[in-house]
Amino acid sequence: MASFTTDHIQSAYTEAEARYVATNPVSRAAYEAATASLPGGNTRSVLHWEPYPLWISSAAGYTLRDADGHAYVDLLGEYSAGLYGHSNPVLQAAITETVQRGLSYGGPHAAETRLAALIRERFRSIEHIRFTNSGTEANLMALAAAKAFTGRYRGKVVVFEGAYHGGVFVFPFGCKDVWRAKGAAEKSKYAALRALNAPHEFLVATYNDIASVDALVSEDGGDGIAAILLEPMLGSGGGVCATPEFLAHLRRRADELGALLIFDEVMTSRMYAGGGVQSELHIYPDLTTLGKYFGGGMSFGAFGGRRDAMALFDPRAPGALPHAGTFNNNVLTMNVGAAGLENVFTPEKARALHELGNEVRDKINSLDKDGDAGKRRLRVLGCGSILVIHFTKTRTEDIVSPANWIVDEDPRLLDLFHLEMLNEGFYLARRGYASLNLALLEHEGRKELDRFVEAVSRFGVKFRDLIA
Repeated sequence: MASFTTDHIQSAYTEAEARYVATNPVSRAAYEAATASLPGGNTRSVLHWEPYPLWISSAAGYTLRDADGHAYVDLLGEYSAGLYGHSNPVLQAAITETVQRGLSYGGPHAAETRLAALIRERFRSIEHIRFTNSGTEANLMALAAAKAFTGRYRGKVVVFEGAYHGGVFVFPFGCKDVWRAKGAAEKSKYAALRALNAPHEFLVATYNDIASVDALVSEDGGDGIAAILLEPMLGSGGGVCATPEFLAHLRRRADELGALLIFDEVMTSRMYAGGGVQSELHIYPDLTTLGKYFGGGMSFGAFGGRRDAMALFDPRAPGALPHAGTFNNNVLTMNVGAAGLENVFTPEKARALHELGNEVRDKINSLDKDGDAGKRRLRVLGCGSILVIHFTKTRTEDIVSPANWIVDEDPRLLDLFHLEMLNEGFYLARRGYASLNLALLEHEGRKELDRFVEAVSRFGVKFRDLIA
């Protein structure tokens, strides 16, 4: 029966793909031209899908337009970086005003102080902060700080299966053996991650599994661990949220070990009132890494936290750690980012967007009242304005790690869902990821989200036999 179902999913996908190809010839031509200079026509892996991605020509508000002239409601939100939408007038004015005064100063300026102060107001755990160009860089620097501060220069880093902390910190489900005994690691399909990832010694634990963390610590002895690094919600790991008990346990273990606890809130900083998951649970890390929308659409990253740990980078101190980066304090990023936090993404707007995401999630999860009867159903994970679609038999409340949803999820269903939603006029990630932007809070945007819920409902009816 499983093979029969898979065959029918593939048949439905093939039909949807043929329609996609027929309606997007210009994007296809643009993609084929790109392959002449870019490997696979791509310079950002997550934006590729088969048979080829759409070529975007313009964007405004919550709407994207592709090279073939189609319009889409943008539910991807640049993987949470596009929080402000595509044409916020406050940000546009800040860009124009800044450009008129010059693009790059090569010296300190008021805007970096302003943005740093605004971020400190939202994150109680951040006493001092330094800027980078991306979340990846932020995590690289945070781990460097942890090793230097603890004195464990060759210290290990506890991370979690399914996590993603940037282009050189990739830990997909099934990768554990890569950092275990040799032999199995060398034969793993994830063995190449050793070349891709930064050369730290990682201890890979199971998300939301206290026992798995304690076992790794016990096996290691603990005194060689410099940091525990985790996302309070797994972004690439399917939108699984950490339990308060799990986060509290990691806080205690870090203290016992003399290690630094690092929260990667690159995606989750937008949650609740815009102070991240830590602000709502009142569980505070030693260091926090940030990225995405804080630059107002410009390249941005940051790491910050305890004053004593961040003092390592104080250039006034003898032997201070150097932290370079031509664009760390780029005036465009600093000014536009500050304008966004000060005048657009206020705590009130942050809370409203968070609640809107929860509303959409609840509506979709309530579409199928029989969804927990041991059959594979469409379910939505995530937190607040980040939503992640899955097709699994596991009830949402029972999903505590990627292992719970990946066990029976057919990726062809997600591929089919993606193409069907594009056909309905909704742009989201092929893996089912969506992040809402502020433009959708307006009346017309809310209507589009209602239309999205209806489209998801139609998908469930049309392909009920394939899902179940």
